Amino acid sequence: MRLRRVTVRGPSMSPALSDGDVVLVRFGAPVRSGDVVLVTWASRPGQLSVKRAVHPDGDGWHVRGDNPFGSTDSATLGPASVHAVARHRLWPRPGRVPGPRH
Repeated sequence: MRLRRVTVRGPSMSPALSDGDVVLVRFGAPVRSGDVVLVTWASRPGQLSVKRAVHPDGDGWHVRGDNPFGSTDSATLGPASVHAVARHRLWPRPGRVPGPRH
């Protein structure tokens, strides 16, 4: 499985992840509901986004940002294609990616 560093951009994953946080993503990892994932949408080819997987939806996943006031996600764009799963934050506070807030 391939690994890559990805920098989070924007406020959509706050408070779990902030603009500028660097996460390590694993391509080909199995996706579970609640995982932080790297996605694209058919309507926005080439634009990668970091979101939280909610549930499988057809050929993709319904995803959302943790910030209900600052996220463009499946509520607007429909199901997303998941490319990788983020389990670890590398910077600025190394450790596991925080889980969803309930």
